[in-house]
Amino acid sequence: MDVKLILLAAAATFAAGCTMIPEYNRPVAPVPSKWQAQEQSGAGIAGATNGSAGAAWQDFYLEGRLRKIIEMALANNRDLRAAALAVEKTRAMYRIQRADLLPAVNATAYGTRQEVFANIASFGEKVDLEYYSVNLGFSSYELDLFGRIRSLKARALEQFLASVQARRSMEISLMAEIAGVYLNLAADRERLRLARDTWDSQETTYAMIERRFDAGESSELDLRQAQSRLEAARVDIAKYAAQAAMDENALDLLAGTSVPAELLLADLRSIAFLKEIQAGVPSEVLQRRPDILQAESQLKAANANIGAARAAFFPSIILTGSYGTMDDQLSGLFKSGSYVWNFTPQISLPIFNTGKNMAGLGAAKAERDITLAQYEKSIQAAFREVADALVQREALLQQVEAQESLVDAVAAAFNLANARYLSGLDSYMTVLDSQRALYGAQQGLIALRLARLANVVTLYKVLGGV
Repeated sequence: MDVKLILLAAAATFAAGCTMIPEYNRPVAPVPSKWQAQEQSGAGIAGATNGSAGAAWQDFYLEGRLRKIIEMALANNRDLRAAALAVEKTRAMYRIQRADLLPAVNATAYGTRQEVFANIASFGEKVDLEYYSVNLGFSSYELDLFGRIRSLKARALEQFLASVQARRSMEISLMAEIAGVYLNLAADRERLRLARDTWDSQETTYAMIERRFDAGESSELDLRQAQSRLEAARVDIAKYAAQAAMDENALDLLAGTSVPAELLLADLRSIAFLKEIQAGVPSEVLQRRPDILQAESQLKAANANIGAARAAFFPSIILTGSYGTMDDQLSGLFKSGSYVWNFTPQISLPIFNTGKNMAGLGAAKAERDITLAQYEKSIQAAFREVADALVQREALLQQVEAQESLVDAVAAAFNLANARYLSGLDSYMTVLDSQRALYGAQQGLIALRLARLANVVTLYKVLGGV
């Protein structure tokens, strides 16, 4: 075969950059065009767009103390560090695959000295053979005429891009998890303070009833009921103190280092550090969620692998060549008349391989179809997460307002029952029931406020970090 024709074909291939990768078209998202909350509320939410799209996380987490903890985690969290190293690994793998497009040129130098005995040498006497060589060349370089290597390079690139999105997804999840633990810690500290305030109040009440009992103005039943409420408050103090300590441990683990006490919140009542966001339309959300982008890159990688499998049906051309100098004396290298060269093209045409190439193509297509199903499932899961967060947002807003009214009503009932008991118009059982109801309503309000703030964090996360 004419070497010039081979090189011309190679040059044309490089210029065209052709491959046998199937044309990629983004699949239609298998989800509705609106969120359920938008359909129920009409244009109020349906017309809303997310004005902060593409903004930094600092624009959402407005609390300076929380920002410092997040910055600590971004620098020290070991899972995030491993994800960053995974990105570097896939980047290196892509570079390795890309390097196969060009020949690897190597310089080699060697010397040989050999003694051939008389009974073997054709000269009838012992012969000493000695020669030296220095060469520059390449070996086993495949001309990518049918795009096999380019297809593998495209697959490696998409795998690298998928790892980048995986790291971004982990980063968003980490920030949301830190915010969630931060809120839980504040809520548990507020619960602990409420339990301690209740214990202080019950201790005063118990002492008062004990005096009344000693004076014969209260029954032993009233005394024991007051004592039971006092001990119940002490149980809650121990429980919430332990939960707050475990929250601090979880926060330290996520941050990757010990979080200073001055960065922690005492309660939820004065929190206003989460920026309210709007959902926008599903197509915009799905285009910016990193896990969706990761799944799409994996789909593109599987699609590119089909191109490599198709190219296996066509001939492969392997080139080996070198240019150098050789002489039987080391001092004779690089002198006139010592230069040598070789060029060895090799063509391999698959004729019969018991269906191996066909099976490889079938496996590549099946892998693409599996990845497509996973991509569509990730879209559906993402849609549900956002839809659930939007539905919960509306419900939690109403629940918090109702719970605040409930606390006010139960507090008024407790004050009235306590006044009636001190006036001798009612039993202590009524006071005890009212106090239990007030304590439960106050704890419920803390839980709902926590759920409301956690929902905002979740919405930020499922919208892809807006």
